[in-house]
Amino acid sequence: MNAACCERESWVLRVEALGKRFGASWAVRGLSFAIGRGQIVALLGANGAGKTTTLAMILGLVEPSEGRITLFGHELPRERYRALHRVNFSSPYVDLPARLTVRQNLRVYAGLYGVPRPRERVVALCRELGIEELLDRPTGRLSAGQKSRVALAKALINRPQLLVLDEPTASLDPETAHWVRGWLVRYARSERAALLLASHNMQEVERMADQVLLLRRGRLWDRGRPEELLARHGRRSLEEVFLAMARADGP
Repeated sequence: MNAACCERESWVLRVEALGKRFGASWAVRGLSFAIGRGQIVALLGANGAGKTTTLAMILGLVEPSEGRITLFGHELPRERYRALHRVNFSSPYVDLPARLTVRQNLRVYAGLYGVPRPRERVVALCRELGIEELLDRPTGRLSAGQKSRVALAKALINRPQLLVLDEPTASLDPETAHWVRGWLVRYARSERAALLLASHNMQEVERMADQVLLLRRGRLWDRGRPEELLARHGRRSLEEVFLAMARADGP
């Protein structure tokens, strides 16, 4: 690999002065950050802070009004087809087709991503995630917690190098949620994959994140490692830092 290519892919994701305007209102403005290989970054903010809009722009679903997104060295949205096959997304709030079985749903996504040996990949992944017994159940008949784990399997089907996670442990019992968090951290480290995590679970963020981005009213309010944020704001937990941000005066 030549030096130019190495430099181009030194960051999985780079966001520079990113902004999105809807009418006269800015949902996101002046947002800049980068994620390296094997790094877990958490995006935190209250409802309406701009998290969903930011994720949608990174996933190529919404075109920015200003700024730049570079994914694996390719600029979005112009070069999205060169990069998005290396990305996937998980959210418990996005339902898979209810009439299809878990196996059928995962096979569809394996086909969309061009996963080699899709039958074997689906079975092996479900076994690894402890949901092999769900393979032949209609997705619409699963519990909320089971759907969350199936959504995670869908997001991992192509072995993504950037995994975007929206509330990944929602609806899971504490033991399963703890196991999933550990599994995701090991995946990031072993595959050198970047994880971008949006969560309202502050304990989850403290346990998983290498870097935390705090959004307020569409702008970056603060950033740093969890321990740096606690020290800088004189707080005992990220929940206290979050509440301080929510109550802050000014824009």
